[in-house]
Amino acid sequence: MKLLLKSATIVDASSKHHLKKQDVLIENGKISKIASNIPSSEKVKEVTLKNLHISQGWFDSSVSFGEPGFEERETIENGLKTAALSGFTSVAVNANSFPVTDSKGHIKFLKSKAEGNALNLYPVGALTVGSKGTDLAELYDMKNEGAVSFYDYKIPIANPNLLKIALQYTQNFDGLVQSFPFEKSVARNGIVNEEVNSTRLGLKGIPALSEELQIIRDLYILEYTGGKLHIPTISTKKSVELIKDAKKKGLNVTCSVAIFNLILTDDVLEGFDTIYKLLPPLRTKEDIKALLKGLKEGTIDGVTSDHNPIDVEHKKTEFEHALFGSIGLESCFGALNLLLGVEESVKALTGLKEVFNITSEKIEEGNLAELTLFNPYESWEFSEKDIVSTSKNAALLGVNLKGKPYGIIANNQLELNK
Repeated sequence: MKLLLKSATIVDASSKHHLKKQDVLIENGKISKIASNIPSSEKVKEVTLKNLHISQGWFDSSVSFGEPGFEERETIENGLKTAALSGFTSVAVNANSFPVTDSKGHIKFLKSKAEGNALNLYPVGALTVGSKGTDLAELYDMKNEGAVSFYDYKIPIANPNLLKIALQYTQNFDGLVQSFPFEKSVARNGIVNEEVNSTRLGLKGIPALSEELQIIRDLYILEYTGGKLHIPTISTKKSVELIKDAKKKGLNVTCSVAIFNLILTDDVLEGFDTIYKLLPPLRTKEDIKALLKGLKEGTIDGVTSDHNPIDVEHKKTEFEHALFGSIGLESCFGALNLLLGVEESVKALTGLKEVFNITSEKIEEGNLAELTLFNPYESWEFSEKDIVSTSKNAALLGVNLKGKPYGIIANNQLELNK
């Protein structure tokens, strides 16, 4: 495949072409030439798009696709299409399927479903058998088969000794352990942030303490064991401070934040709409301010869409009984760019690659072309017609966004929004 990107602004701080408007010629999946003007020919497919910007391909560290077991929520095929059209060249797929992804056979299945696709699928293996929190799963075998980390999705590690053993064991093969920051005995039956709004609306609260207590415990264990720990989707001001202090001490800890926790507060709960029932819950303006600061300072390593499709039967019900979760791929960049601007947004959407040991190639001649194509200036309102996912449970519906992905170039394929 030969592609010629015309007048593309390159957003790549590691490249000598950073913020320059250039033509980019791609041949057989590699960047063969970058220049101010490259003549076109009949043998080359020319790509000319309004306000075209390109960056290293974006990576989402937390997506859920349902398959196997919950295909009515999202199939892998449609999930990969959704991610590609949302600008992501790589996604880490969570283990919350049925059966749970807890063996090398399950890892092999996920990888086989993505073969031949433009987008790269990286499986996340369950930390424990069946994600039941009792016995460690086949971590070494799953790592050898291609698992990029180990995580019982949204299920906290209740047994501290289990985390201790996992961190010690995974050091033998450079494994990455994820621990969801949620102390269940403190959160109990809470369903929203414990604050003024939860009291006023009569909804059971999840205190910030439940997140922070688990992080404190996990950081103490990490200091004792060594190893690599990733704390996904933090949501409170104190959590940022705790991780910042741990990094200063030299602990090998990283963390992410979900896009919803950067743009929405628990004020949206007023209408009892279950699309806002999320875990971690939506917090306060003060928390958002601290999270954004933590992201800009580098305490938070990157942003995830935390894409989690839920079927209508489990979302369109009483608030108390609805499942946690929202789709987020389609709206992630537009929301982030609204908050941070182009360069910081790209940094936040590529920053977790190194954490998950995913190859990243700068935009230079001779390198593989794994690129995201986007227009950072387009203002638009996210509506149901913009949803590519099978499920429609989108917490950012109706939000005015800035910036829209065109698609991706990866694995010698071009995937563009029509």
